[in-house]
Amino acid sequence: MNRVSTSEEPLQDLHPASELLRALASPVRLGIVRELAGGGRRVHELVAALGVSQPLVSQHLRVLRASRIVIARRMAREIEYSLVDDHVAHIVLDAIRHADES
Repeated sequence: MNRVSTSEEPLQDLHPASELLRALASPVRLGIVRELAGGGRRVHELVAALGVSQPLVSQHLRVLRASRIVIARRMAREIEYSLVDDHVAHIVLDAIRHADES
């Protein structure tokens, strides 16, 4: 069983988690992850679901790809984006639920 780091471990061990949260620190990126939690999506599907422009979605997808949160897979003439794993989806969905409780 994995355990959460304790205060005995150095702060530098928290750097990867901090970078992950920094990559998610945008309403558009949170929306993208929320949409991808349901499965792979193409850019036009994300544009329609989020109600933002295609260039804006593409810009945020670049950040998420660079942070290794999403992967891209070519599907004929389009690219389908999906989450690397479900851990990030849980973080985002829990954060959204928590904020809704306030």
